[in-house]
Amino acid sequence: MCPPPPASPPAAPPPPASRPAAGPSAAGPCASFPVSWLFASGGQSIGASASTSKNEYLLAVVAEERDSLLLGLRYSPTQLHFLFLSEDGAGAWQTRVSFRSPALVDGQWHVLVLAVSEGSFSLTTDCGPAVDIMADMPFPATLSVRGARFFIGSRRRTKGRFTGLVRQLVLLPGSDATPRLCPCMNPELAVLSIPAILHGLTGKPEDNEVLKYPYETDMKVTLGPRPPCTKAEDAQFWFDASRKGLYLCVGSEWVSVLAAKERLDYVEEHQSLFTNSETLGIEVFVIPEAGLFVATANRKTTSAIYKWTDGKFASYQDIPTHQAQSWRHFTIGKKIFLAVANFEPNEKGQEFSVIYKWSQRRLRFTPYQRVPTHSARDWEAFEVAGEHFLAVANHREGDNHNIDSVIYKWNPGTRLFEANQTIATSGAYDWEFFTVGPYAFLAVANAFNGTSTRLKSHLYVRLGGSFQLFQSFLTFGAADWEVFHIGERVFLAVANSHRYDVEMRVQNDSYVINSVIYELNVTAQTFVRFQEIRTCSALDWEFFSVGEDYFLVVANSFDGNTFSVNSIIYRWQGYEGFVAVHSLPTFGCRDWEAFRTAAGSYLVYSSAKEPLSRVLKLRTG
Repeated sequence: MCPPPPASPPAAPPPPASRPAAGPSAAGPCASFPVSWLFASGGQSIGASASTSKNEYLLAVVAEERDSLLLGLRYSPTQLHFLFLSEDGAGAWQTRVSFRSPALVDGQWHVLVLAVSEGSFSLTTDCGPAVDIMADMPFPATLSVRGARFFIGSRRRTKGRFTGLVRQLVLLPGSDATPRLCPCMNPELAVLSIPAILHGLTGKPEDNEVLKYPYETDMKVTLGPRPPCTKAEDAQFWFDASRKGLYLCVGSEWVSVLAAKERLDYVEEHQSLFTNSETLGIEVFVIPEAGLFVATANRKTTSAIYKWTDGKFASYQDIPTHQAQSWRHFTIGKKIFLAVANFEPNEKGQEFSVIYKWSQRRLRFTPYQRVPTHSARDWEAFEVAGEHFLAVANHREGDNHNIDSVIYKWNPGTRLFEANQTIATSGAYDWEFFTVGPYAFLAVANAFNGTSTRLKSHLYVRLGGSFQLFQSFLTFGAADWEVFHIGERVFLAVANSHRYDVEMRVQNDSYVINSVIYELNVTAQTFVRFQEIRTCSALDWEFFSVGEDYFLVVANSFDGNTFSVNSIIYRWQGYEGFVAVHSLPTFGCRDWEAFRTAAGSYLVYSSAKEPLSRVLKLRTG
C-alpha cells in the first residue's frame, strides 16, 4: 500500500549557476568504485524541466587534475546515458550505455534507479519494470576515483548543467536492492525520507572477511510467463516458477539451464501413421538442417521415409525394398547413410541388402552400395578406434539357420564397406554394440537353430583387431538385445519371443515366457541375471528417460491366442528394479522407438500385422 501524499511537494532549488554542487575528493580506503553498485535519484524522485532539449548531467565523477570524466549519468528528451571510463594496456576510452525514451522531461516527479553489475545494466523508472542491457564492455572491476570529485547536477561546467529539481541521490554498493528502494509505484506519493535500506548498511568487514554487500546479485532473472527471447534479452535468464525451470536466452531460443523436473504422467495417442504395408521395423533419426525423420521397414515391395512436419510425420520418400526387416541410420564424417535389411530376394532371385546415402543436393536418399545378405534381419553400425563397421544379422540361407553373419569395415580408400569378419550365428535376429570403458562389445540374438528356439546367444568383445567370445546366455527365440546405463551401472536386456522344439508340441503358453535383464558385475567381469519380466512373445525393448526417471517399454506381439496384447512401460525404481506403470494396447507390436522434439517426448511403435503404426505422446506433469 502506498503512503499518503505529503501536504505539498517538496522541492529543492537547483545549485547556483556560478558554482555546481560538488562533493569531497575520493581518498582513503574507498578509492575504487565497486564493480557492482546501484544509483538512485534520492531513492525517491527527480523533477525535470519540460523545456530540456540537450544533454543534462544528474551525476558526474571527474578526475580534477586532468578534467576527465570517470563516470557520468546524463539524459536528454529521448535517452538516458550512463558513461564510464574503460582502460587497458592500449589506452583509455569512454564507454556509453544508453537507455531509450525514459520519458523524464514532462515536469513531473520521477524515481530513477540504475543498477550496475559488471556487464549488466538495469534501469528502473518510477519503480516499474526494469529495462536490462547486457553490454559488450563490462563496468571495470577497478575504477580508481582517487583524487576525483563528485558533482551533483553538473559535469563541473556550465554546459550540461541540470535544470530540474533533485530531491535525493543515493549511491549503494550491491546491485539488487531495487525493490527495496521502490516503496511505491507512484512517485508523487513516495514519502521524503531516508529509505530503510540505508539504515542497515554494512560499514566494515568483520574480522578478516571481505566486505560483503547484502544486496548483491550475480545474474538478471525474469519471472512470470515466457518472455520474448531476442537480441535485447540475449544472455538473460528466465525462471519458470510453475515448472521450476531456469532458462538462458541464447540467440532467439530459451535454453534450459536448470531443467524443470519432468515426470511421466500418462500416454496418449498423437498420430495414426498409415504405412504402405505391415511394418517390421522403424528407425528415427535426425539429419542436420533437414529435420527429424522416421524410416519404416515394410513387408511389401515399398518402404517409406516420413518427415516430422508441423508436429506430425508426413510422407517424404518411398524406397523399393524386399520384405524389409529394419533400417539403420549412421554417419561417417559428413556422409549420412541409411541401410535396409532385406529378408527376401528381388524379382531376379538376387538376395542383397542396400546402403543408401543422403544427397545434400536432392535432399533424398540414393542407392550407394549393395551388400550380399541372407534373409537379413538387422544392421548394426558402430565405430571402434576411428574405424567404421557394419554388422549384418543373417537369419537363414534357404532352410539352413546355422550360417555366418558378417561384420563389414569401411575402406576410406575405396569408400565402400568390405567384409572384415564372419561370426557363426543361428537364426540371427539382432546385433547390439556398446562400450564399457575402453572395451567394445557386440551381442547377437540367436533365435532358432533349425530345431529349437532354446539356444545360446553370445556376447563378443573386441580384442586384437577382431571380436572374440566373451559370454553366452541361454535364450528362447531371442529377438532383441537392448543395452542401457543407469548411473554407472550397465544393463543388457534380451527379448525372448517363444519356446519351441521340433520334438515338442507347440502350446499356447509357450509365447508367454520370461525376458531377462542382466547387469554387468565389474568385479566378476561378467553379466549376471538382474531381473526377469513376464512377456508375450517379446520382439523389442526400448530404453528411454523422462526427466530423472528411466523406463523400458517392451513390444509384446502375441500371447498364443491373439495379436491384440498390451505392451508395457516399466519404470526404474532402484532396489525394486523395473516396475510396470503403463499398459498400452497394441496389435502385433514389432518395434518401439523413443524420440524428442521441442514439443516434448514421444514413442512410436510399428505393427507387423496391420499397415498402421502409432505415435504416442508422453504427457508430463
